[in-house]
Amino acid sequence: MAAQGKRGGNRERKMSLAAHLVELRKRLFRAALGVLVGAVVGFIFSPWVLEQISGPITEIASTRNATLNFSQVTSSFDLRMQIAIYVGLFLSSPIWLYQIFAFLVPGLTKKERGYTFGFVFTAIPLFLAGCLAGWFVLPHIVVLLSSFAPDGSTSIMDAKDYLNFVLKLVLAVGTAFVLPVFLVILNFMGILAAKSILRGWRVAILLITLFTAIATPAADVFSMFLLAIPMVALYFIAVGIAYWHDKLVARKQNRLEADLGSSSSL
Repeated sequence: MAAQGKRGGNRERKMSLAAHLVELRKRLFRAALGVLVGAVVGFIFSPWVLEQISGPITEIASTRNATLNFSQVTSSFDLRMQIAIYVGLFLSSPIWLYQIFAFLVPGLTKKERGYTFGFVFTAIPLFLAGCLAGWFVLPHIVVLLSSFAPDGSTSIMDAKDYLNFVLKLVLAVGTAFVLPVFLVILNFMGILAAKSILRGWRVAILLITLFTAIATPAADVFSMFLLAIPMVALYFIAVGIAYWHDKLVARKQNRLEADLGSSSSL
């Protein structure tokens, strides 16, 4: 009987694992299908996307020689495929993000689920807003960095390297917008107190100022402040949420201690 029960338990565990694998395959298939459909749309609009990305180079070419270079026969096709995949990932992000969390959430505790949903539904809009801000400052950065070339020289930019530069810049600014969310999560997990976050406000503002000064040309002070103001605001919003959370935790702790004190006196 014991052996049969053991075999039955093993069979249940194997079936459970098989069910998880089937569920994972279903989620991955749906996510991949969403990316594929988005990539088809991205390939159709890739010439327009490339035209928008190449705008700063066109601006540089108005003052001196500058061009986007395709060094190999397949370079233009490869670039269009890369753009299609990036656009597909972006357009299908609601689909594959949902598939990931639909697979993971059933295995999380209620508290972990709350942290996860709170992080995702806050971080994604902020990340997209940061990407838009990175797209806004992109022409300024390209023009600024290209201005260090000697007079009379020609800027021949490899198309693939240029696309990677644009992608890294946009992702860097998008990630910078999400950093305050990490501060809030660390506070909710009890790792970082609100006072500790606020204590570093001078360093935070200095780093934000340096980042925006690098991301925008020195002559364009308006763009610098336009990028710095929301980042500073997000930092202090994170501080405010952390203080609110610390007060709630302190109230619960005081209430618990009062209940324990009253019960012990009885």
